[in-house]
Amino acid sequence: MTDLTLTQYLLIGLIFVWSGFVRSGLGFGGAVLSLPFLLLVHDDPLVFLPLIAAHLLLFSSLTVFLNNRAASRPAGDGTVNWRYLGHMLTVMMVPKLIGVFGLLTLPADVMSMIIFVIVSGYAISYILNRPFRSNSRLVDTLFLMLGGYISGTSLIGAPLIIAVAAQHVAREKLRDTLFVLWFVLVAIKMAAFVWAGVDLQLIHHLWLLPCVTVGHLIGLRFHNRMLADSGGRFFRVLGLTLLAVSSIGLLKVVLDW
Repeated sequence: MTDLTLTQYLLIGLIFVWSGFVRSGLGFGGAVLSLPFLLLVHDDPLVFLPLIAAHLLLFSSLTVFLNNRAASRPAGDGTVNWRYLGHMLTVMMVPKLIGVFGLLTLPADVMSMIIFVIVSGYAISYILNRPFRSNSRLVDTLFLMLGGYISGTSLIGAPLIIAVAAQHVAREKLRDTLFVLWFVLVAIKMAAFVWAGVDLQLIHHLWLLPCVTVGHLIGLRFHNRMLADSGGRFFRVLGLTLLAVSSIGLLKVVLDW
């Protein structure tokens, strides 16, 4: 990522501000809501995934630590549902590892196409205000396995995983439970990146980390307000934007193929 123009660097910085904002504001979306934009700037998922993963490891652990330290709860009753977290990890682990292997072996253009297609599906569900929902143990298992596989390939399995977690984890514990889950899943991916010799883009953390920090702090202030958006206006606008960006990205990949 050393041969980009100044405009590209500026756009990437702004997108990482957005990534930090949605991650702390919603509890998910740092990858699924930013990768389509990043791939339009520079079409190489393996450049951005290590950056997003490192930021998620840092901010998810920091947020959970600070929330548990500040929470006025009885001893042993923190902000994470550890029992259901263990269940999700048990179901997701094998599909996750299969997905990581696929990410490391698929060509960049194929991986970009998969990301754009998946994000387009999420975008349509946001536009129609019909998020993925699970209402049976079988569907729970299927969603968790598919979410684990997709998170292994591209870190964008969150909407499927949340469809299950939201049915079984109390609202006040949902975000931190998901943050711990993301931490474990991303740690596995980062270990695979190191093992495969993927460039972790360490030099670029020096200027992107402050960008993400700004977005993270803004997102923390807007967290409760975004969750209270019962009309779904935010997600409809977001869905339209994501669908437009993913459609442009798909067209670009197909034309360049």
